Amino acid sequence: MNNTYAAVEPSRGEINALDGAAVVEFGASWCGFCRAAQPLIASAFSQYPSLRHIKIEDGKGRPLGRSFRVTLWPTLIFMKNGREIARLVRPGDSAVIGEALRKITGPS
Repeated sequence: MNNTYAAVEPSRGEINALDGAAVVEFGASWCGFCRAAQPLIASAFSQYPSLRHIKIEDGKGRPLGRSFRVTLWPTLIFMKNGREIARLVRPGDSAVIGEALRKITGPS
């Protein structure tokens, strides 16, 4: 699990070209909802220590978040081979996050 929001975001093309399972998380370090969700996300990710987790600092005018139509934080996009499989907005339960993780880490 990645603990730091990246200020420099990858392009949508780079995200779409990802091979295998990945989670793209949009949020901000100062966001209360984002901070509250971190223990839940960490708990769910504990069973997937090698899973790619791309944590993006989002905000007004940030193209990657807009390309995914992100409007609330945190938003987690669960991807497999560059395709969105699941999405959670302001998750309130680590079990729900774990369920989405299983969707992208299981067989195709």
